Amino acid sequence: MRVPINLSSEPFRRDRPMLVASGLCAVALAGLLGVLVFLIVSDRGRLKQTREAVGRLDEQLHTIASEQAKLDSTLRQPANAQVLQRALLLNALIERKSISWTEIFADLESVLPHNVRVIQVRLPQVNSRNEVLLDMVVGAKEPVPVIEFLKRLEASPLFGPTTLHSSLPPSQNEPLYRYRVSVNYGQKL
Repeated sequence: MRVPINLSSEPFRRDRPMLVASGLCAVALAGLLGVLVFLIVSDRGRLKQTREAVGRLDEQLHTIASEQAKLDSTLRQPANAQVLQRALLLNALIERKSISWTEIFADLESVLPHNVRVIQVRLPQVNSRNEVLLDMVVGAKEPVPVIEFLKRLEASPLFGPTTLHSSLPPSQNEPLYRYRVSVNYGQKL
């Protein structure tokens, strides 16, 4: 039996390499599909665990919030309100007493130039973030040493940024230039 092949009307094509490459691509894509399906399934498992953990934390938060509400309502009762006010007052007094004047003056002495005098230091104020604010009046015969003092305060790790509120020139009664300065103080309470 003879097979009539006319190469001029039906040229010989080389399809085998194309078919093999297409088959390999199909196998690779099927493998990638399997990997993606595995990742999706494992991600769903982790997502489920995360949702359960968030649910438990929400329950704990709700429990703590309800306990806090109960405690707040107990403290707001008229019989306990007086005790709460007294406790807040005592805490504020203890906080003020915890500021050491000895440490304040020792730390100021470490940054104070020899020709600058501390004339007045007001009672330190403590804000809600437990930062101590010193308000003081300093004096010198010339303004340059006070500027040096302000630079030293700002460069010191114990003190923060300074604010110059006012300045007074020398008078007959007061021979010094006087400056009112506020500075954050880093004393640990």
